[in-house]
Amino acid sequence: MDYSRKISERQWNLPDKGELESRREETYIDDIVQKDHIERRLLENLNGIHTVFDGGAGSGRFSILLAKQGCRVTHFDISRPMIDKARELAEREGVSDRIAFVEGALEDLSAYPDRAFDLVISFDAPVSYTWPDQDRVIGELVRIARKRIMLSVSSRLGSLPYLANPIQKLQFILDEQADDPFVRRCVNSREQMIDSFRFDRRRADKLMADGLMGGEEEIAEYERGGAPWCITYTFMPDELKAILTGFGVKNIRLSGPGAYARTVPREILVRIMNDPQQKADFLDFCYRFDSNPYVCGMGKDNLFAMGEI
Repeated sequence: MDYSRKISERQWNLPDKGELESRREETYIDDIVQKDHIERRLLENLNGIHTVFDGGAGSGRFSILLAKQGCRVTHFDISRPMIDKARELAEREGVSDRIAFVEGALEDLSAYPDRAFDLVISFDAPVSYTWPDQDRVIGELVRIARKRIMLSVSSRLGSLPYLANPIQKLQFILDEQADDPFVRRCVNSREQMIDSFRFDRRRADKLMADGLMGGEEEIAEYERGGAPWCITYTFMPDELKAILTGFGVKNIRLSGPGAYARTVPREILVRIMNDPQQKADFLDFCYRFDSNPYVCGMGKDNLFAMGEI
């Protein structure tokens, strides 16, 4: 087992992960925008879809949505706390009988035959955490898809601005008083992050060139018994399209959820999100803007792709 998988298993199996992930749309504006975009894509493309594989399904945001639409869903995740939370939410929504919960890693999908599912989805970048096997994992996801595939992976162009803006996440915190540990860390360390910041050209050049976030430091922290963030491979838009094309996917469409929202100051975003009509109008416009292929690489964190088998 390589370090990417071991680190991912430890990170996503932290006891509070299921609960925290299930509340992201109550906590972070960028999650609201991204998940709204994906939900629209899904609901627009369910014709002929009866069975779904949700790889890296987390706390069930999209497994439950699809089960409510009448699909039979295989909810596949590396994290037991995530699966437990997803099962709880599915029971609450009355759809647990349409969802099969499976614990496993995307690096091994050998249990599933070719073309096993009408639709295969994998959102919020679990494919990016399988480095150096990300291309092979995409191929396996395509292999088990019969009609359609939808993925979101970490975006290289979308991630690079973080290297010049250590407080970027603060822009998307909906409630600065939230008890989420990451919110508290961001709010409490804001001035320190600004004062200690120095732009590192070499780091930016490296990420632009090789697409890799993390490595030796994360491995060392893991060996010390810690739970570092996952080693992450970030994709360029043309790269992701070429990989999918190489595995036979057709009619590929790319988008960049969050491209529009990242241009708006936090004070305005919070005001929009707290007004139901403004929120609905804003999310409608974000969906149109972020679907434009010219901005697909500048989505907030993720690059979205969908195509036909």
